[in-house]
Amino acid sequence: MQLTAEQKTIRALAAEIARKEIAPHVATWDREHAFPRKLFTTMNDAGLMGILVPERYGGSGAGYAAYALAVEEIARVDAGSAVTLSVHSMICAAIDQLGSEEQKQRWLPRLAAQDAIAGFALTESDAGSDAANIRATAVRDGDGYRLDGRKQWCTSGRFAAVMMAMFRTGGPGAKGVSAFLVDPHGEGVRVERVTEKLGVRTSDTCDLAFERARVPRSALLGEDGSGFFGAMRALAGGRIGIAAQAAGILAACLDASVTFATERRAFGKTIGAFEGVSFKIARMATDLDAARLLAHEAAALADAGEAFAVAASKAKFFASTAARTHASEALQIHGGYGYTTEFPIERYYRDAKITEIYEGTSEIQQVIIGRSLLGRLE
Repeated sequence: MQLTAEQKTIRALAAEIARKEIAPHVATWDREHAFPRKLFTTMNDAGLMGILVPERYGGSGAGYAAYALAVEEIARVDAGSAVTLSVHSMICAAIDQLGSEEQKQRWLPRLAAQDAIAGFALTESDAGSDAANIRATAVRDGDGYRLDGRKQWCTSGRFAAVMMAMFRTGGPGAKGVSAFLVDPHGEGVRVERVTEKLGVRTSDTCDLAFERARVPRSALLGEDGSGFFGAMRALAGGRIGIAAQAAGILAACLDASVTFATERRAFGKTIGAFEGVSFKIARMATDLDAARLLAHEAAALADAGEAFAVAASKAKFFASTAARTHASEALQIHGGYGYTTEFPIERYYRDAKITEIYEGTSEIQQVIIGRSLLGRLE
């Protein structure tokens, strides 16, 4: 992909922040399950938090291709921080696409340039991939709504200024779901549990309980009953981000494997001289190029205003599978060293798996891709 001057600048900024602000601290953050809040102030000052926010609302409006480049560079050093940036950007795009002018004026300048983070609350104990089956309710109450229910695995729930949260306002199925912009620190909302995770530990994940939490009518994002479809559009954009995150993890695995294979010696030669190692690295490099190209194609379609959901599913499916596969291969190349915390490989290995699960599992991506070719077969 031929990059514009703006895209090159954004990629360089993200890489510099990753090198200077993340790399020296990420091992400690990961070990302590710490959310690096100050990091996102730095990203905000650099303009990375407003990549998908139009200029008139304080962002750069640089588009999905720039967003994918920034996410990959951050993920190359820390996948957890990358997913916070990705989800934040996804919510910014959802507000821009679905929100009223009042909502855009209220939230987008804060999210793009005033050091506020956006989060997402969709999943429930019985509704993950089956997102249309959510049970948390939003009932009309005077001039607003009363929210009740519980949400699992809410991204940035403890630190977000605003959450895009899904509640049932009508009957069963997708048409009964609506989206709301909710303050996770408001009255009637509480953190019920902080989730301890295998990987992406620098991303904040928690369960939120809504107990007679009141929000005004203006908190409704889009039309009543359109929330599920709005969330699916938002997730399609987010899948570009997760594909880029997976590519970043894969790039980190490749960098580490090349370095180790050219330095580590066995049987009188560097281990990269053995085809059992060099072939692994060759496949790793090839799949990294393919993952990037798929992510960039989906981003280019999104920037052109064309349908991109299927392309985003292909990108996420391929890139996440490749990241998980090659993180394992990178660990194998490193041998016993890779299994220790002295090297970052074990963290890449832990971080890679989640890319096959969140924002639509690999199985869901294949359903989307299959239906685009075959339709809905019974």
